[in-house]
Amino acid sequence: MKQAVVMEDGNQLIKLYSHPMSSCSRRVRLALHLKGLKYECINITSVGDPELLKVNPMGYVPALVDGTTIVSDSYAILLYLEEKYPQHALLPQDLVRKSINYQAASIVSSSIQPLQNMVLVNYIGEIVSPDEKLPWAQYHIGKGFVALEILLANYAGKYATGDEIYLADLYLAPQLDNAINRFKLDMTAFPLLLKLNKTYNETPSFQQILAETQQQHTDKSAFDFIKLQEA
Repeated sequence: MKQAVVMEDGNQLIKLYSHPMSSCSRRVRLALHLKGLKYECINITSVGDPELLKVNPMGYVPALVDGTTIVSDSYAILLYLEEKYPQHALLPQDLVRKSINYQAASIVSSSIQPLQNMVLVNYIGEIVSPDEKLPWAQYHIGKGFVALEILLANYAGKYATGDEIYLADLYLAPQLDNAINRFKLDMTAFPLLLKLNKTYNETPSFQQILAETQQQHTDKSAFDFIKLQEA
C-alpha cells in the first residue's frame, strides 16, 4: 500500500480509491468537495487491483481511508463523512425532507444502479443478446426515474429537496449523467429530473467531476469501460 501523505497540520490525507466512470465514487468525490476536504484520489484501472483488495476485500470502489479508519460502500462512506465532518451538512434538519433524501438515495442505490451496473449489463448481453443491453438499462433507469419524479415533485427547489445541495443530489447528479450520456435515455417524461440535471451541470461544485466523466463518454462507446464493480 502506498505511503500515507501527511498534511501540514500533521494529519494524514484522506485517500479515496475510485474510478472516473463509477457513479458510486462520484457521489463520494462530490461530498468531499462540498465539505472542503482534501484527499488523494487513487484511480483503480484493473479488476482485482491488489492495493484496492487490501482496503476492500470485495474489490469494489469506492473505498475510503481516513487515518486508521477504512470504509467501503458509498452509502457508508457518506454517512461516515457526515458524522465526522459536519461542515456543509448533507442532510436537512427537517425530518420529512431528511426522509425524502434517504428515499431518493435508496431508489438510486438499490433500485437503479445495481441493475445498470456494467457487469450485469454485459452479462445480459452475453446470455440474451448484445442488442438487449441498452434496452435493459434504459428500462430499469426509467422505472426508477418515474418514482423519483413523483417523490421529489413537492420538495424540489433549485436542487432535489430544496435550495441547498443534500444527499439526494449527490446520488442524482451522477445517475442522471449516466442515464443521459451513457445510456441515451429519453428524458421527455422526466421534466423535473431534466431541470435538476441542468442545474447540476451549472453548479461549480459539480462541474469538474461531471465534466471529467462526460469527456470519457465521448472518448469511448457506452459499453467499452472497465468491468469494475462499484457499491
